[in-house]
Amino acid sequence: MQLLLAEDDPILANGLTAQLNGAGFTVEHAPNGPVAEFLLSRQNFDIAIIDLGLPMIDGLTVLKKLRATRPNLPVVVLTALDKLDSRLAGLNAGADDYMTKPFDFPELEARLRAVLRRSRAAAPANGDVGVAGLNFDRAARRAVIHGDPVELSPREATLLELLLLHADKVVTKEQIAAAWTEDGTEVGGGNTAEVHIHRLRRKLEGSGIEIRTVRGLGYLLAAERSDGRPG
Repeated sequence: MQLLLAEDDPILANGLTAQLNGAGFTVEHAPNGPVAEFLLSRQNFDIAIIDLGLPMIDGLTVLKKLRATRPNLPVVVLTALDKLDSRLAGLNAGADDYMTKPFDFPELEARLRAVLRRSRAAAPANGDVGVAGLNFDRAARRAVIHGDPVELSPREATLLELLLLHADKVVTKEQIAAAWTEDGTEVGGGNTAEVHIHRLRRKLEGSGIEIRTVRGLGYLLAAERSDGRPG
């Protein structure tokens, strides 16, 4: 379980990292806002802990920018700011939970796991799934962009569904091949994934999402960045 810890207090960060590692998390530490933003844009975390009092770029700003690009990533705010206004600001900016310092680690761990469970349960087993302006009806195997239907081949539909169900996470070529095999569509040569990713990108133009190539790993579907640049 990959976890980002955005915390500027080095003593607290070191202690938390050790405890989180012992609880089964793999932790990346960001001591300030710019490092947190960089790591969030480059790595595929399962969950993040963000302190609102980060230096250089505050945690609330980091959270707001994160929600514009990775709306499904679970986030727990951990901060010394315990006033109601601060709580409301953090939750309204997109935090899934809010804890104040000082805290007990067992409670933090329990809250992290509860947020992860809710996040997983929110992904429908059947029905609609979508990101930004794209909606995909899993039962009908049909996609629409801002209400307009998108023509997809069976293999493209399976590929899009796989990417949507793993939004903000890398999907490997092996996972794609396995999904096609399970779906009954024949898997072709070594460049099959690349060809279909290219076609799918063209069909998803204007949807507000992008499919990024993560070199050596696979592909990642996410909402487009606010500046409109590809990943």
